[in-house]
Amino acid sequence: MIEYPEIDKYASLDSPMHRFDPRAKIIAFLFLIFSVVLIPDLKIAFIGLFFAIFLLILSRIPLTFVLSYMKWVAMFVLSFFVILAFTFPGEEIARFYFLHVTAEGLYTGLLITVRAFSAFILIFPMIGTMRVDTTIKALDRLKVPNSLVQMLMFTYRYIFVFIDEFQRIWTAMESRGFKLRTTLYALRTIGKAMGMLFVRSYERAERVYQAMRSRGYTGDPKTLVEFEIRMKDYLLAVSIIGFAVSLHVVSFIVM
Repeated sequence: MIEYPEIDKYASLDSPMHRFDPRAKIIAFLFLIFSVVLIPDLKIAFIGLFFAIFLLILSRIPLTFVLSYMKWVAMFVLSFFVILAFTFPGEEIARFYFLHVTAEGLYTGLLITVRAFSAFILIFPMIGTMRVDTTIKALDRLKVPNSLVQMLMFTYRYIFVFIDEFQRIWTAMESRGFKLRTTLYALRTIGKAMGMLFVRSYERAERVYQAMRSRGYTGDPKTLVEFEIRMKDYLLAVSIIGFAVSLHVVSFIVM
C-alpha cells in the first residue's frame, strides 16, 4: 500500500509553532532557511542545525515522522558528500587504491550536508504545524502570485487522487498475474500503465476545470481560518530573523 505524503498530519497539535501566525511564520522561517543554506563556516552551520532541531522539538512534531521523510533526502545529500570527499582538490589525508580523500573535500561535503539537513528540518516547523489550506491562504495574503498559489494548491490536492488512481491500476495489473521483473515485457507494461495514468489525469483535469468554472471559481482561496497577528507573533518572528542574521554576523567575525 502506498503511503500518502501528509505533511500536515500533525497540524492539530498545540505548540508555540502551531499558534504562530501563518504569515509571520512563513516569512521568518524562509528567512532562516535562506540564511542557513548560505552559511560559509562549518561551526556556524552546526549552530544552525542545532537551532533547527530545537524549533522542531518546540513544534512537538514526532521525530519518527521527520525521519520517515529524511531518509530520502539523506540518500541524495550523502551521495554529494562522498563525491566531494573523493573529487574536491586539496590536501590528501587518505587513499583507497587510485582514489584519495582530501581534507577540503570532507569539509565542503560536511558543510553542504549540515546545511541541507538544517533546511530540511526547518520545513516541518514551518509547514507541518498548519493545515495545507491555511498555508495556501497565508501565501495568498503575502501577495504570492495567484497562479503559483493555485498551482501549489492543486498539486497537493491531486497528489492523493493520482496515488489512488495508480493504486487501482496496479491492483488491476496484479490481479491479471503481472509480476514486477526486469524484463522487456514488464517495462513495456509499466510504460503503458503510466501512459494510462497521464491520460486519466488529463481527462480528470478537464472535468474539474469545467466543474469549477460552472460554480464560479475565482481563484481566491476560501477557508474558515481568519488570521490575527499579535505582539507575541511579532516578537517570535523578530527573534527567528535576528538569529538568522546573527549567524552571518558571527561567521563574518570568525572569518
